[in-house]
Order: sequence, then structure tokens, then C-alpha cells
Amino acid sequence: MSDVFRDLLKKVGSGTHTSKDLSREESALATRMMLEQTATPAQIGAFMIAQRVKRPTIPELAGMLDCYDQMGGKLTAPQADYATMVLNNPYDGRKRNAPVTPITALILATAGVPVILHGGERMPTKMGLPLVDIWENLGVKWRPLTLAQAQQVFELTYMGFVYLPQHFPAAHRLVPYREQIGKRPTLATVELMWAPCDGIKHVVSSFVHPPTEDRTKETYQLRHTTEFTTVKGLEGSCDLPRGRTAIIGMGSLKVDGPVFERLLLHPRDYGFEGADPALEEDFGQVLEQTVHGESVELTRSVIWNGGVYLWRSGVVPTLSDGFQQAQTLLETGQVHAKREQIKGAIATVLGHQLSTV
Repeated sequence: MSDVFRDLLKKVGSGTHTSKDLSREESALATRMMLEQTATPAQIGAFMIAQRVKRPTIPELAGMLDCYDQMGGKLTAPQADYATMVLNNPYDGRKRNAPVTPITALILATAGVPVILHGGERMPTKMGLPLVDIWENLGVKWRPLTLAQAQQVFELTYMGFVYLPQHFPAAHRLVPYREQIGKRPTLATVELMWAPCDGIKHVVSSFVHPPTEDRTKETYQLRHTTEFTTVKGLEGSCDLPRGRTAIIGMGSLKVDGPVFERLLLHPRDYGFEGADPALEEDFGQVLEQTVHGESVELTRSVIWNGGVYLWRSGVVPTLSDGFQQAQTLLETGQVHAKREQIKGAIATVLGHQLSTV
């Protein structure tokens, strides 16, 4: 048992009237001790519950992110015309709506914007479809890559994936606690803010509840994040809805201080209104049709998302230009070609590994 961790646990878990907030440094230490499992399983589970009940403060979240930055696997941003965009989605996946984040990422990479996604396997408590499986539906297999190999693919294609079991095993070892405590721990919030990227980046953080967005904004501002976007997306993801108004926050760090603006996008104003496609059994086939530029209902969601993110990345000056470019990239086969390039790059780096064994 760790006496140091026990003292930190006592601070956050002493009840409504006597609990105390951790400092940023204490929060980073507590997170490290959980990741390294210096703390016992009982202490880790108790801390997760206590912090969830208390609700994390901004300095506590900043400290947890500090630790993730120090311990987690990261990719280095390549030299590019645009900042690397990190698209953060809930690790516990999707169950209701057809996800389009990977195709959005393909559109961005095709347009010259480096993109990083990150996540693991099916995860409690939701146990939804994770990003790594969505990529598998596209024929892109990230699981075998070491971090160095993922970096090679990233530099070649502008598409990167940080796979938790392989690239951040300490965090992966804490996943069973989610099932055992039956609730998302604060780490699930941290995963929506984390940017596993060294270099110039634009972080996109999804949220469901407004308080989460407030905490995200204030944490990014405390950590001097240069540019970020918050999105109230489908199932808490980065996928912009078509069945309701898209709520977006745009944050940046200017010379005279942080700036944050609210943007409400009404799909009907741009001709994209409609029900958000459901996650059906034939999702893989529909995904493939979309990548090939065929006109299916999911394509409208892809163009809606691709256009907005092209605009947020600075590739195009207006939203209308973004929608037009996203459509063109799909219909001319450029997105399909990018997917094939990524598959080829993965095969190349894995083949090189085999040839040197």
C-alpha cells in the first residue's frame, strides 16, 4: 500500500463537507501512481469513485493531462501547411449512430491536414464500437503497429493512430476498473482532452453535457492550448449531427489572452438536414460505398462533417467551400486513394519489420 497515495485519496474522498481539491502537481502525482499501479487496486478504485463524486477541478484535470503527456505514447507532428488536428472521441465507442470520424480524418489528410485519432478496444461501460474497429471496416489495421511504425505511417500519409494497448499500456491496464466500478472515471474525461501529439496541433474535444465543455475550455486555457474546438457531437463524439443544431466552441490563444467563440450550425441552412444514419449491421458496406464516392445517405453526413472540419483547419475560407471540397475529394476518388495509401504504408512498415527479423 502507498501511504503517499492514501493521503491523496483522503483529501478527495473525505465527504461533501471535508474533502479537499488536489493541486495540479498532486493530481499529476496521483495519476502517475495509478498508471504505474504504485497504488493498490483498492486505492485506485476508491480514488476513481471519490473523484467522480467530488467532480474534478480545472487544476486537477490539468495535472492529469500533464501526467498523460509525460507517460503516454505520442506522435510527432510532421512538417505541413496546417496544424495537426487531434480528433478526440469517447473510448467506449458508438452504439446508435453510424460513425464518420475516420472518413472525416481521411478527407482532412487528403487535403494536407495531418490527423491523429486515439483509442483502444471495446471499453466499459458502454462497450460500443471503437475507432480501431471502424478502421478495420475500412481495411486499415492499426493494431500491429509499434509507436515508431505508427510514426512512419503518419509521416508518409498524414494519418496517425495512437492505439492504447500498444502505445500506452499503463492506461490500458486501468480499463478493467471501469467495469468494476460501473461508471466512467474522470480518466474518461481526460481522454476527451488529451492530445498525443508533439508539435503544433489543433485539438478537437467532444462532449455531451455543457459542464464538460466548460471544464474542457478552462483546462485548455490553463494549459495554454494554442487552438481547440469543442463539439457537442453524436454520442459525445466529434461527429456533427444533422438531426439537430451543431453546437461548436472555437478557442484560441492570442497575444492578449485566450479567446472563445460559440458557433451554432443549422444543417438546414446548408442543405444537410435529415436524420442521422443509424449504426446498422451493413455499416461496413455503407462505409466502403462512401469512401468510393457513391451517393448514400451516410455520404451527406460525411460531406457535412468534412466541410466543417476543412474550414476549421484553415484549408478553405468558408463553410460552403469546405462542403464543395469534401464532396469533390470523395467523388474524384482522392479519399479512396488516401485510404489505399495508408493501407500500403502500413503493409510497407510491417513488411520491413518482418524482413529484418
